[in-house]
Amino acid sequence: MCEDLITLTPRLANTTVHVPELPPSFDPFSFERRATPEIELPRVVAHGSVPAVRCGGEQTVRVVVTERVFTGVAPKLTPRSDLQPEAIYEELRVHEVDPRSDFTMDEETQLLSVRDGLDLAPLPAFRLLAATLRQRGCRHPILLKDTLHPAELHSPRLTLLHSAAVIGALLADGIGDAILVRSEPDPMAALRLAYNILQAAGCRSFKTDYVACPSCGRTLFNLQTITARIKSRTDHLKGVKIAIMGCIVNGPGRWPMRISATWVGRRAR
Repeated sequence: MCEDLITLTPRLANTTVHVPELPPSFDPFSFERRATPEIELPRVVAHGSVPAVRCGGEQTVRVVVTERVFTGVAPKLTPRSDLQPEAIYEELRVHEVDPRSDFTMDEETQLLSVRDGLDLAPLPAFRLLAATLRQRGCRHPILLKDTLHPAELHSPRLTLLHSAAVIGALLADGIGDAILVRSEPDPMAALRLAYNILQAAGCRSFKTDYVACPSCGRTLFNLQTITARIKSRTDHLKGVKIAIMGCIVNGPGRWPMRISATWVGRRAR
């Protein structure tokens, strides 16, 4: 995985393209979600009448899909599915801009994003967009994209790492009111990846969340086997966070971060 991240580094940063230097829109030492107005997204009809969702403001970060992805996943979904497309990209009134240019904007209820095809990496491009809006005193909600060149194809592992690194970093900066994953060609995998990124970033919770020891030398049992057994009995507990600790040294310090904690191992001597 380290080699894959090194491979992705040139795609995550602007190494040859000059961009304006502006103060960032976020404090790297203190998380605060960027303040935006609340807007209504066009209704998605997959199983009868589905209420329209809202994004921005205090609303949760929404999952947007392309029409191709929606067509691929709609027959597989039920009204009770945890993974639901919440808006279709082609039906949104998105104003897409080059954050380096002197772009014009409509009212603050206009959803903004970075235009496809630019010679910018998406991570610094969206940070620049948020910084530009902050400098202008604007609060427009932002649609995040994992790529500005959706036709590019990568290996499944690089696709996962790239999408998670781009969108996850921006969400950690407090930037983003909706996300769009287009690097993954498989429709259902793209939808699941979007929700997994939101869960990993702490923005949504649609499944049980686990944290486990890295299985170092102090763990005197097979952590992978025990973790699999615990998952098989608890993976239906949506929204619950479970810690599986096998080390009496570091385990108790991580328990307060979880709703439920399990220590497995020998008594210290």
